[in-house]
Amino acid sequence: MDRKKLERLFDMSGRVVIVTGGTRGIGRALAEGYVAAGAKVVVASRKAEACRETERHLRALGGEALGVPTHLGELDALKTLVACAVEAFGRIDVVVNNAATALALPLGQITAEAWSKSNDVNLRGPVFLVQEALPYLKESRGNVLNVLSGAAFMFSGNVSLYAGAKAALLAYTRAMAAEFAPFGIRVNALAPGTTDTDMVRANTPQQIAVMASIQLLKRMAEPDEMVGPALLLTSDAGSFITGQSLCVDGGMVPH
Repeated sequence: MDRKKLERLFDMSGRVVIVTGGTRGIGRALAEGYVAAGAKVVVASRKAEACRETERHLRALGGEALGVPTHLGELDALKTLVACAVEAFGRIDVVVNNAATALALPLGQITAEAWSKSNDVNLRGPVFLVQEALPYLKESRGNVLNVLSGAAFMFSGNVSLYAGAKAALLAYTRAMAAEFAPFGIRVNALAPGTTDTDMVRANTPQQIAVMASIQLLKRMAEPDEMVGPALLLTSDAGSFITGQSLCVDGGMVPH
């Protein structure tokens, strides 16, 4: 391999990336990373002002960006998101399904409303967003990255709504990889460990300490630490990787 080819492996210039949940935490870090790699980035979030602020922020970093208020639980909103991305930038190369809700209820107390709220955002939204974007992904021979959680692989007591949806999304990741391979589309999953985000900070200090301690590295990840792995899975650097789940978790989940 020559140096010029090596330097191009992570180059996302000319590509259009949709990042859901892209206004904070891991999603915002990924949006910044894709902009730094040369991509045009469309961020989606429920809050319109957060979308506007993130769009301004990404443009200040020198990138082309668009914020689209989107509720992943509403199917019509997914159509609008895809349409806005194509109208603004003419194509879609990567869909990053990062948005999630960590709604937690113990088994025996799960309500139908909680079930729907969790699965609409954590599972149905990602699957239907990929379906909406599929014609454009076929044209670009693009990539899908589904963001999971270590909870999908563990004995995740009291968070079964979240863990179950993420485990199901892993199954869809593998199915998508198999079905979309003839079109040159690669589909992978990224499974972060405990990461310093608003979702994690919503727990008590004692709970956060336990969540950090179960990783071999005995600390939380910074959101920026997910950028390199995400770029690997969605850039030319990962051109022969599909149907896989990459645990970026400080050694939390043994394989």
